[in-house]
Amino acid sequence: MQPPPLKDDCFAMPPGVDWTPVDTALVQLRDRLHAVTPVETVALAAAGGRILAQDVSANRSSPPYANSAVDGYGLAHAGLPNGEICTLPLAQGRAAAGGPLEGKLPDGHAVRILTGARLPEAVDTVVLEEDCSVEADRIAFRSGLRQGANTRKAGEDVAKGAVVLARGRRLQPQDLALLASVGVAEVPVCRRLRVAVLSTGDEVLDIAAGPAKDAQIYDANRPMLLHVLQRWGYDAVDLGHVQDDPAMVEDAFRNGAAQADAIITSGGASAGDEDHVSAVLKAKGGLQNWRIAMKPGRPLALALWDGVPVFGLPGNPVAALVCTLIFARPALGVLAGAGWLAPQGFSVPAAFGKSKKAGRREYLRARIRDGRAEVYHSEGSGRISGLSWAEGLVELGDGAQDVGQGDLVTFYPYGAFGL
Repeated sequence: MQPPPLKDDCFAMPPGVDWTPVDTALVQLRDRLHAVTPVETVALAAAGGRILAQDVSANRSSPPYANSAVDGYGLAHAGLPNGEICTLPLAQGRAAAGGPLEGKLPDGHAVRILTGARLPEAVDTVVLEEDCSVEADRIAFRSGLRQGANTRKAGEDVAKGAVVLARGRRLQPQDLALLASVGVAEVPVCRRLRVAVLSTGDEVLDIAAGPAKDAQIYDANRPMLLHVLQRWGYDAVDLGHVQDDPAMVEDAFRNGAAQADAIITSGGASAGDEDHVSAVLKAKGGLQNWRIAMKPGRPLALALWDGVPVFGLPGNPVAALVCTLIFARPALGVLAGAGWLAPQGFSVPAAFGKSKKAGRREYLRARIRDGRAEVYHSEGSGRISGLSWAEGLVELGDGAQDVGQGDLVTFYPYGAFGL
């Protein structure tokens, strides 16, 4: 027997294997998936975190009428007297928010007006009260006030009928304020996406099941993934854990497909004797890709089970999370009606050095300190503590790369992935 030369690199590219680049896998996902969530209408108060199913237009202009931007005195600019000092008699009454002044302001007069109050008829300018000397029946201020000063025009923020939020947007608190301001009481949204999570492996034990034996490890992936999905605003369905048994894996897939719009599994996605997830998907689930040229996360199963997309993640928690952020998040966004969710990265100086081989993309656990990207001391996929230590990921491209201190690298904060 003549074994191959020792490489001592579990991520080395085997000869003759067609590895799938990250970008190729992402394009395939984007092209093959579509929204699966039906539309429902909900009250504005219940719309936070939901995804808009249609563009939403303003039912009312904002502001709905011309109003004062300050507390002061309203006047007609054309009626101002000449000279360095402008003196005007005060009209009776005042204009306040919710209590407009009725009738037209007499020519050559000023009137007390408060912030937000509708501009009375004939008023087009407001002088700030701090700029005035006031007596019982008149005010005085220096010349130079421009026409329209300290006023807001009707519809200067949003005009009635204008599209204020586009289809696919996940509604944030500030969006609810905008919708309320333009008179939108109900919005059409997508039904929440339902995503099932399954853990596999004879060695895996649920943390609630009691003490682990020597050969067992606690299930770290399922609680992590379920919470990720909840943070993304999806309904997470817990399928629990199954052992390395093809029949049990099949049953779990059938159960998941009956309850959810997508399924995420962890473990069993490689090509070992007990990697039944990839084997079952290859036999009955239309397996598409499972050798992705990336680190961590090489074994990744992408398939359909009864029309339901399945994302078979690696068993190591670091690889499982990275694959979830890179592949599952944008794909689930399409299924949920939000569209393709590409993360926003930032170029920052490196606070580390690394020589990287060609042929795979790498994601390093990283955080920003003093404006530079630090990376975790170990790249091992089993180093779960590095996930908590990190604040995001540094991405190194597919080609060979020598990174030195101060070189620019791409950093994706966890927030770029919706976490």
